[in-house]
Amino acid sequence: MNEELQTVNAELQAKVDELSRASNDMKNLLDSTDIATLFLDKDLNVRRFTALATKIIKLIPRDVGRPFTDLASELRYPELAGDAREVLRTLTAVEKPIATRDNRWFTVRIMPYRTLDDRIDGVVITFTDITVSKTLEAQLRSRQSALEKHAAVSAKGRG
Repeated sequence: MNEELQTVNAELQAKVDELSRASNDMKNLLDSTDIATLFLDKDLNVRRFTALATKIIKLIPRDVGRPFTDLASELRYPELAGDAREVLRTLTAVEKPIATRDNRWFTVRIMPYRTLDDRIDGVVITFTDITVSKTLEAQLRSRQSALEKHAAVSAKGRG
């Protein structure tokens, strides 16, 4: 009996070690992507988040389990919770560019959270920083507008 318990305990410890390694691998993978990520359950309660997500949404470790709608955010995206509910309802991802109050830009992507056995168990929200490309886009538009004005003035001067 004692030998059986030791065998079972050793098997359980091996499983715990395996789960711990998998959890560490996932944490390191998420941290290495430079993409802020937020996991919400079906009721839109915070399940997990990456460190980068705390720079966009005011999150602290105690927020796990809290309703997402209770949290303060830098995003100019009041319909985020509604979009997350829509993703849960339709199982169709939503993606849109969103600005923050301090003029940073993110592509916000909301996807269904699927378990290994293909059950929907919430949503995953990613925030990819696109501030540099938005800034370059604005500069390009400004220069294009200046060129068009210059061309119009030049055309009038010749005519």
